[in-house]
Amino acid sequence: MEKTPAILLNRHRLTETSLIVHWCSAEFGLFKTVAKGALRPKSPFAGRLDLFVTCEVVFVRSKQSDLHALKEVHLTEPRMNLRGAYSRVIAASYFGELLEMVAEKETPLPEVYDLLRLALDHLNGHDPTEKLVYRFESRLCELLGLGTSPKGGAALLTEVFHRRLPPQRESVFTELARGRH
Repeated sequence: MEKTPAILLNRHRLTETSLIVHWCSAEFGLFKTVAKGALRPKSPFAGRLDLFVTCEVVFVRSKQSDLHALKEVHLTEPRMNLRGAYSRVIAASYFGELLEMVAEKETPLPEVYDLLRLALDHLNGHDPTEKLVYRFESRLCELLGLGTSPKGGAALLTEVFHRRLPPQRESVFTELARGRH
């Protein structure tokens, strides 16, 4: 069994009662677990698998796939205030999607994990700003070894990975523009 602090990035239904949960941790990087029975009323996972929470996660590695078995979850940082504003949730979603797009799976990512943790902790108490988004993108490029670009981190990520950035980025800037009026 493996044990690590991890941030919940995403989750989706696998079966009627089970979820696939995407995590980011310093020690294991990006990894996925199956939370069997998580949607049952008396599940030990009930109320603990919310987006962007930090948990102490206990899981068993699969020998056949990259989908591991989640055994225990202990909530350590719920970030309840993050859910208080749509712009905060969209920004947090963008950061998580961006990480899943560009970071190598199941590889230790201590600095990237810290970057995400700090960004989510900031969003827990503050609304996002353009500066926060640009800084996150630029710092992520540096941590991934891509360097810097005068055009900014977003341009560099697009150029290196040959993919469009997650659509949440545009939604963040739309929400920020709406808040200025």
